[in-house]
Amino acid sequence: MENGMKNVICYVSIPLLSRLLILLLIFSASGVATATIVEVNIDGEINEGTVVYVENAFDMAENIQADAVLVVINTPGGLVSSTEKIVSMILTSDIPVITYVYPQGAFSASAGSFILLSGEVSAMCNGTSVGAATPVTVGFGKVENKTINYIASYARSIAEKRGRPADIAEKFVTESLSLTSREAYKKGVIDLVTDSKEDLIRKINEKGLLDVKLDYEIVTAEKPVQAKIFGFISNPQVATILFLVGLYGLIFGLTSPGILPETIGAISLVLSLVGFGAIGINALGILLIALGVLFLIAELATPTYGVLGSASVICITLGAIMLIDEPLMPSNFYSSFRMLIAGIGIGMGALVTFMLMKLVQLRKEKKKVGGEALIGKRGKVMEFSDGSGLAKIDGEIWKIESDDELREGDEVIVTGRDGLILSVKRIK
Repeated sequence: MENGMKNVICYVSIPLLSRLLILLLIFSASGVATATIVEVNIDGEINEGTVVYVENAFDMAENIQADAVLVVINTPGGLVSSTEKIVSMILTSDIPVITYVYPQGAFSASAGSFILLSGEVSAMCNGTSVGAATPVTVGFGKVENKTINYIASYARSIAEKRGRPADIAEKFVTESLSLTSREAYKKGVIDLVTDSKEDLIRKINEKGLLDVKLDYEIVTAEKPVQAKIFGFISNPQVATILFLVGLYGLIFGLTSPGILPETIGAISLVLSLVGFGAIGINALGILLIALGVLFLIAELATPTYGVLGSASVICITLGAIMLIDEPLMPSNFYSSFRMLIAGIGIGMGALVTFMLMKLVQLRKEKKKVGGEALIGKRGKVMEFSDGSGLAKIDGEIWKIESDDELREGDEVIVTGRDGLILSVKRIK
């Protein structure tokens, strides 16, 4: 009887468990799937490292089939080419992109304005600002009109693509217009003003700004090591300093062969060129640097007592300052960049040039021994007749010969040596 009851229980319980499992699977399949949002933070200056970071976030969003990418912005500006790459990624993304200036006190200035405009949904937190994208030159003088016109048309095209006011976007560039979050919302530059990410998602869902219903699960993309490396070497200050170290290191190594200077110079120069690959370069800066190198070579070949050496330091330093052509960097970048590069350029250039001049002078001096060391020395005649005699030179008495008519006490200079006989001339 007991065995019969056990069989019945097993017979009933096994199908029951199966039914429960099937129902659970059906419920899971028919339930609302969690909408994952991948968050990427653009914080600080925009450079090639930022591009790698954002690209990694978009790849992550595709791999996990996220329903949206949230780009959180707090930037004073950055490199033009890097900004264009990020904007292009946002505009061509198959996954909806939300751009959001956050937290309070953050700003989306200069190049950051274009990233904010490019979002399918754009939002700002209270106490934030956007705009002030007028191009500025690192060197001396004003930005060319063609540069201003190009960047203004670029801002207009992004605004038109997203249905935002193109005239306001253009004024960010031409008039350095800056707007608060409330002003930007009233003028239609952004879609929402909200103080938290949760409230941002709630408002997007309530207003139906995206085709997909978003959930509150946000996954933050990690910044890869590659992004950190590229971010470091594509920083204009770092790239320029590496270039100066590489340039002077190679010149010093070629003039005074040695493993360490040449190795450091070559590595620094290669890293700087990688960084410059993402940075706008001014042709005038390259010309001044080349001219400075020529001045340094001329100084070493034909000593001018430091005249051409000083000209070399000035030309290379000015060239390094004018080398960077980036009109959308943060406003405080331009003055700090000039001061930093001027100090490093003059200090490093003066030190290396002085050392090279001294090395060349030492190499040109012949090593002299014995009587040859007396050539150019002065002495006094002790006695002289019929073209020969004796003279005291450098504390020693030497036999001398001369075509001059010499008398005792005459001052002479040694012009040559033949064995133990010195040739001398009278000093007039």
